[in-house]
Formats: sequence, structure tokens, C-alpha cells
Amino acid sequence: MRKFDDSLPLKLLKAREAALNHFRPLLKEISLTEQQWRIIRALNEFGALESKQLAECCCILSPSLTGIIARLEQQNFIQRQKSREDKRRVLLSLTDHAQKVFDDVSPRFEERYRKMTEQFGQEKMEEFKELLELMATVKP
Repeated sequence: MRKFDDSLPLKLLKAREAALNHFRPLLKEISLTEQQWRIIRALNEFGALESKQLAECCCILSPSLTGIIARLEQQNFIQRQKSREDKRRVLLSLTDHAQKVFDDVSPRFEERYRKMTEQFGQEKMEEFKELLELMATVKP
């Protein structure tokens, strides 16, 4: 058995925590969780999505997504609308309020990314992202 500190899942968790420590203070200021922000980012980038599509792209299990969506609706960040093509489909999209919040805070998030990249190095950051994408394709 490999040493505890050599555990890949543990190293990934530590890296995740280190990265999120750059962003948590901003999330706290706007009273959003990491998952809520991830959903808002996805809807901003991809437009209206069905719940299943949103869960998949945000790496959130559907049962958890249900509660997160409900809270975002209560906070006036997300709205539901029936698809024009198929009335059985329900699409989730950002409200004007959510879009304004996103537009207001995005530059601050981008500044945090810049500072993190400055510390880590642009070339290493690109290589790291490529390695993570490759790791995500490894099959059990």
C-alpha cells in the first residue's frame, strides 16, 4: 500500500482546497456557496440548460442539485421556463439579478485567477489543467 501522503485522491483534495481558498472570501461576500457559483457560471457560459445537463456539467449529483436550484430560485438567481420546442422540458436560466451579480463580481474572480497563476506560473498552470483533463478521462 502506498504511503498516506502519496494518495492521489488526497493530493487532489488538497489542491482543490488550496485553489478554493483563493475564491471562498469572494463567495462569502456575495452569500453564495461554491456549488451555487458553479451553477451560475455554467448558466452564464452555456445559457439555459435542463437540470440533468446542469448537473452533469457542474459535477453535482441530481438529488443535491434539486435543493441548490430551489435555494437559487428563492434568492432570485435562477428562473425556470418551459422549452418552446417541447413543453415537457424545463430549462433553467439566470435572472437579470444573477446576471448583474455575475458581471459585477467576475472581474474580482478573474483577478484571483491571475494572482494564483502568477504564483504557480503560466506554463505550469496550463500543464496542470491539461493533466487534470487527462486524469478525468482515465477509466476504472
